[in-house]
Amino acid sequence: MLIAPFTGAKLALIAGSMLLTYKRDQKTSIPFPGCWDFAGGGREGDEHPIACALRELEEEFSLQLPAERIHWGRRYTSVTQGCLDAYFFVGTLTAEDILSIRFGNEGQYWRMMPINEFLAHSNAVPYLQARLRDYLNGADNLLKHLEKTT
Repeated sequence: MLIAPFTGAKLALIAGSMLLTYKRDQKTSIPFPGCWDFAGGGREGDEHPIACALRELEEEFSLQLPAERIHWGRRYTSVTQGCLDAYFFVGTLTAEDILSIRFGNEGQYWRMMPINEFLAHSNAVPYLQARLRDYLNGADNLLKHLEKTT
């Protein structure tokens, strides 16, 4: 079964009570300039949503994580391209993963941010705050459906 078209995927990675975040570039040509964001970006070719998120993670943070480390995901209407959907995933990081991060050239800098700080931050990407709340509030997990389509 093929995956329906989608714009891209974002990946919230958690280590304990901390969240991997980065400060977006301050460019007026991009959505949410200067806001706190998660790894992720646009789909390339016909890649699977999880493959999209993991490729972007590697490009942005030089981290190669196995798909098994992603334990939650949902499909949402895209905020930037409403005619298509986008995916949001949640996974885990280890202390070793954090030590091996080599930040790429997208964004200003990265940091491990307390989850509660991200949720309350006035300069975080708002739709990512809402999607993270969905996860924390136990919203339905669509990963099992995605696994059946690969």
